[in-house]
Amino acid sequence: MTGTEWWRTAVIYQIYPRSFADANGDGMGDLAGIRSRLPQLAELGVDAIWLSPFYRSPQRDAGYDVSDYCDVDPLFGTLADYDAMQDAAHALGIRVIVDIVPNHSSSDHPWFQAALAAGPGSEERGHYIFRDGRGENGELPPNNWESVFGGNAWTRTVDPDGTPGQWYLHLFDTTQPDFDWDNEWVRIQFRDVLRFWLDRGVDGFRVDVAHGMIKAKGLPDYTPPVDGGSMGGATSLEPGVVAEPVAGAPYWAQDGVHDIYRDWRLVLDEYEGDRILAAEAWVDPLERVAQWVRSDEMHQAFNFAYLETPWEAAPLKRVIDDSLAAFSAVGAPSTWVLSNHDVVRHASRLALTADNLQGHGIGPNTVGLPDTKVGLRRARAASALMLSLPGSSYIYQGEELGLPEVIHLPDSSREDPTWFRTNGERYGRDGCRVPIPWEAASPSYGFGPSPASWLPQPAEWATLARDAQEGVEGSTLELYTLALKLRREHGLGLGSVDWLPSPSDSVLVFRNGNVIVVANTGDQPVELPDGALLLSSELLEGRTLPGDTTAWLQA
Repeated sequence: MTGTEWWRTAVIYQIYPRSFADANGDGMGDLAGIRSRLPQLAELGVDAIWLSPFYRSPQRDAGYDVSDYCDVDPLFGTLADYDAMQDAAHALGIRVIVDIVPNHSSSDHPWFQAALAAGPGSEERGHYIFRDGRGENGELPPNNWESVFGGNAWTRTVDPDGTPGQWYLHLFDTTQPDFDWDNEWVRIQFRDVLRFWLDRGVDGFRVDVAHGMIKAKGLPDYTPPVDGGSMGGATSLEPGVVAEPVAGAPYWAQDGVHDIYRDWRLVLDEYEGDRILAAEAWVDPLERVAQWVRSDEMHQAFNFAYLETPWEAAPLKRVIDDSLAAFSAVGAPSTWVLSNHDVVRHASRLALTADNLQGHGIGPNTVGLPDTKVGLRRARAASALMLSLPGSSYIYQGEELGLPEVIHLPDSSREDPTWFRTNGERYGRDGCRVPIPWEAASPSYGFGPSPASWLPQPAEWATLARDAQEGVEGSTLELYTLALKLRREHGLGLGSVDWLPSPSDSVLVFRNGNVIVVANTGDQPVELPDGALLLSSELLEGRTLPGDTTAWLQA
């Protein structure tokens, strides 16, 4: 029945495959490893999993450089391993959402290799964005656009005779050429990709860079303002970019993207079972994000405005109200998210004492590094608040363990393109991608059967491992497990937010159904209202709620 579809209230758990679980001991997570750990996710109480890319790829950008959209990279297993993992998830009542990367492919993709071989003016080159250069001999790039990862957004080709040739556009790494989505051939190929995975039984797609794909006619020059704020067409949360206002960026959020998603929605509607599209759309304001989830387009869009909001009562109240209003205006659920594979984990981010552009990452030389105790306390309180809100929530692997950003990674271990393209000026995203701990006393903390780990794990992982928290009163794992249980029992996902009088400017108080939520973002304790205590992000003494703590009460 419309209005009660599973995705409207789902808690969706993001799996970053290379860092979740390693079945064969090579130090790289894989599909068999994911399958082996699904029972723990069922115990946690999630409704669906979303997998970052596991397709064939040279892995220059951790799989977001796809060389075959319809096969599994040997790093992660085989198509049979995918099928077995998906079957196991479905048997546990967990739906499966996979990433799709439509803005660009790998430069190793046969389509791009064919475009290079075919030469200027060919049909094959029309599948990507090739242009002649400017200057007397074409020695200057076609425009002044900059890459999200730093540096120029254009790379010049070399013709078979060794002379310089045309340039191709890559809004990300030079090995990630952008498709030309004005070309119908490209649209046909991706319809086929969608059907390939839908036929295998996938429950939906998270669409990478869903605000990209269409570029303004003529590819005009554009210089983003340095002080453009923290949201925009490509925001500071995208790795390594300077924020920019969406209205001015000729490569983000062009109106033509909506025709693509209307077409994709028709494909999904051919299938039974409420298959979904979820947009990674970095746009501002929220009313514009909602355009991605109109009734004939996508089902969900990530609420990055909420992720960006500081741990302060007034801006949190404002973004909650704005989110519910914007998404409900188009008949869509609001989503809520605090961490993912591209941003500093919120157990660290919420305690940073200096401004930090997300995607730049943090490392040993970062100014204003977080206090780990303060960060964890705020993260637990923020998560308890998020999971009490109506709509759909996303959890990033390991946040249910309270994992912080890993700051002290050796430079030699880093793999993020941002680190290399900025010559180490920006740390990038490796710190939130370190393989997660399952068992305190096992090799690689249970990530795999050997000590191998593609990024080094810190010693503190032993105290944060899942088995060190399971059944332990007050642990972050038990907090999440209880929150998800109560969320289901009290129907909070289908509820509403009714604000109640607050004892302080730093405290949020609202009612969702028969649950009263009190979130104290300040440092002064307040007295709780009447009602039996259901949940608290910190152990309480009596009826006093200390700072940086969230509680749920029976109304």
